[in-house]
Amino acid sequence: MECAFCTSGIDHCHGTLVVHPDGGFAECTGESCTNLDRVRHALIIDCHTLDAACTCTLAVEVEAELRQAS
Repeated sequence: MECAFCTSGIDHCHGTLVVHPDGGFAECTGESCTNLDRVRHALIIDCHTLDAACTCTLAVEVEAELRQAS
């Protein structure tokens, strides 16, 4: 099986883009990926999907709780 993007010559990444909600920071699981543009990634997930203890996820949860309390 061949990647349709590869055979078409379309710039893309086979890794997963992991997005952090604090300021839009992102990282990719692809070892050689240097361009973190969303359009290059077929797979995009939020960081809490991988690591419930991600510090940015905790900050977002605390912020949500503070909004609900006020």
